[in-house]
Amino acid sequence: MRRKSTLLKAGLVIAGVLVLVAAVLLWRYLAGYESTDDAQVDAHLYPVSARVSGYVVKVNVDDNQYVKAGTVLVEVDPKDYQVAVAKARADLANAEATARSLDITVPITSVSTSSQLTTAARDVDNAAAGIVAAEKQLAAARASVVEAEANDVKAQADLARYKQLVDHQNVSVQIYDQALAASKASSANVAAARANEAAAQQTVEQAKNRLGQAQASHRTAGTGPQQVASARARVLSAVADVQQKRALAEQAALNLQYTKVVAPVDGQVNKTVVVGMNIQPGQQLLTIVPLDQVWFTANFKETQLKSMRPGQRADVAVDASGRTYRARIDSIGGATGPLFSLLPPENATGNYVKIVQRIPVKIVLESGENHDRQLRPGMSVIPTVYLR
Repeated sequence: MRRKSTLLKAGLVIAGVLVLVAAVLLWRYLAGYESTDDAQVDAHLYPVSARVSGYVVKVNVDDNQYVKAGTVLVEVDPKDYQVAVAKARADLANAEATARSLDITVPITSVSTSSQLTTAARDVDNAAAGIVAAEKQLAAARASVVEAEANDVKAQADLARYKQLVDHQNVSVQIYDQALAASKASSANVAAARANEAAAQQTVEQAKNRLGQAQASHRTAGTGPQQVASARARVLSAVADVQQKRALAEQAALNLQYTKVVAPVDGQVNKTVVVGMNIQPGQQLLTIVPLDQVWFTANFKETQLKSMRPGQRADVAVDASGRTYRARIDSIGGATGPLFSLLPPENATGNYVKIVQRIPVKIVLESGENHDRQLRPGMSVIPTVYLR
């Protein structure tokens, strides 16, 4: 009886130890991972929109079709844009021709103004020399007038004396006639000298006019640098116009290129566009779902994050297929999920009730796990993160 009691006690001790060991092992196992069913597949959805307006003439894809990046998805009627390209190129050619013609005029204007300045300076010098010569001729003419007037005074006085003498018959009539002829000749010389003086004065005035004209031409020729600068400014303006026309031509070519809407990434198509639609810039036509770029977003309770770190291994079970994918933690969200909502909660009230919050954790697939592209954004999954 005593032996049975001893064996019973030993069995109870052993059972207790086994239960304790099992509890410890179970606790260690359960404490070695965290799991949640608040998780789903995520991906960036790429909206494809039009960059130009126009009439849709062709849609090259169907719903749920998988396409490669650069595939032409939609084609807009290009005729208007082809005309715009032709016009822009014609305007560019015209502007370039104008710029070339103006560029040629700059050296021509420079040489012409330089030659005009040299000629004008020479004309000024010639005109000044002409004035000096004319004034000398005028001085000589005035001296001739003085001399002729003096001779005329003497001839008139001689004629008066001979008139008295011939009246008293003290000289012959022949001598008086000679004095009378000399008097008339002297008067004629005075008139001729005065005419020469007037002509010389007119020559001086003409020389002064020529000097004024030469000086005006010289001043005009002196504006040569300004004329050259003006010609260069016109060239610069023409060059700027060429650059503007070139930019417009490039924009027209881009607009023509934009009539073909291409896929930005590889993915599956979800389209809303059909042939016959008149579309506007920015109007969304399709959505590309990049099935090669999916990840998992798991909303863990804040109490589960104590030992969770980026890089930890995870298994993700997918409800749709029953398949489990190998993955790892990429990052832990910077805030709880409600703070990213349109109306985040306001807890600064008197009736606050503490609720365990959830923080999004990004889990990425290991290489090659999604080779068959079976994961779809929005699918429900159950991730298990191994903490050790």
